[in-house]
Amino acid sequence: MSQTFQLAACAEMLWLDKPRDWRVARLTEMGFGVGLWNWPELDLGKLERIGANYTIMNGYLEGRLADDVGADLLLESARETAQIGKRLGVDRLNLHGTGLGDGGIPIWQHETVTGNMWLKAQDTLNRICDLAEEEGVVFTLENLNLLDHPGCPFGSTADVLALVSAIDRPQLRINLDLYHTQIGEGDLIRWCEKCLPWIGEVQVADNPGRCEPGSGEVNYAAVARALNNMCYRGPVGMEAFAAGDPDDALEAFRSAFTL
Repeated sequence: MSQTFQLAACAEMLWLDKPRDWRVARLTEMGFGVGLWNWPELDLGKLERIGANYTIMNGYLEGRLADDVGADLLLESARETAQIGKRLGVDRLNLHGTGLGDGGIPIWQHETVTGNMWLKAQDTLNRICDLAEEEGVVFTLENLNLLDHPGCPFGSTADVLALVSAIDRPQLRINLDLYHTQIGEGDLIRWCEKCLPWIGEVQVADNPGRCEPGSGEVNYAAVARALNNMCYRGPVGMEAFAAGDPDDALEAFRSAFTL
C-alpha cells in the first residue's frame, strides 16, 4: 500500500485546546500538509518558522461575488490576503460566494440567484484570476451545503462547477468539499468525475458530525479508489473535527486514502 494523494488537514479543527502553532507543528511532524482559515488570527512569524506545507487558506476577509460593492471589497481583501499567502507559501487561497459570519452563516443571503448575479459573479472571478496571475497565486472556489450555510449564493456543487468551468482559467480551481456535497447533493463519485478537470483540492469529512472518515455514513475508501482510478493525484484535505483522539482521527483519514 502507498499514499497516492497529497494529504493535509485543517489545523483549525483539531487539538482545540492547543495553540495553533503547536497544531501546525504536530501535523507537519505526522507528515500532513496544513490548512488554515483567516490570517488576522495567526502568528505569522511562528507559522513561518515551522516550515509547514500550507496547502490552503481563506483567500479573503470580506466581500462577495455578485454585486459591485461586494466585488470591490472581495478584490481588495483578496489582494491583501495574497501577500500573506505568498509569505507563508500557501498553495491555494479559498473563496466562497459570500463572506461567512458567526457559525458559518452567510453575511449576504440570497435564496434565488438571478441571471445578472451570474454575470457579475463571472466578471468578479475573472478579476480574481487577473489578480492571481499578477501575484503568482491560485484561488479556489468552495461549495457549501445550504443546510449549514442557508442562502449562500453559488454554494451548491453544481453552481461552483458551472462558474469555474465557465471561467476555465488556471488561476481558479474548485475546492471540492465532499462533506458539503454529501449533504447537498450526494452521489460523490460522479461529482468528482464532473469536477475533475477543474479540481484544485478535495476536502473531506464524514456525515453526520463532520468528523474524520469512518465516523459516519460515507464510504471514503471507495471514494479514494475512484479518485485514483480517474487519475486524480492532487491534495486531499481533512477539514473535520475528531470524533475522539485527533491523532487517531488523522490515522483513520490516512488509512482511508492510502491505497
